[in-house]
Amino acid sequence: MEPKFTERFRRRLLQAREEIIGQMRQRDVSAQEIGQNGIQDIGDESATISNRHLLMSLSENERAKLIEVDEALDRIKDGTFGICEECGEPIALKRLEVIPNARYCIQCMENLEKTSRESL
Repeated sequence: MEPKFTERFRRRLLQAREEIIGQMRQRDVSAQEIGQNGIQDIGDESATISNRHLLMSLSENERAKLIEVDEALDRIKDGTFGICEECGEPIALKRLEVIPNARYCIQCMENLEKTSRESL
């Protein structure tokens, strides 16, 4: 992949990384603030606990996204960015434009999804 494309994707991934970290921080603050507004009855306490669990699970999803972005940045560093991890062929630039942290070309991704569905 040409260095100008790699640099563009690196910048996009770094921006995505900062956005994810910001969202995670905001969710952590929100989760800590829930239920801090005074005395609660049993129903309020139950809702507070439920809301905290929801926010923390969202945070786990953000952590997974962050890992995917970090792995894509690692692929840029080691020169394997834009190469399908399954077949070794280049991933289409259009696909990377939509999903800059894509690990597989469209064909391999479809095959993996099909295999996954069939195993259910």
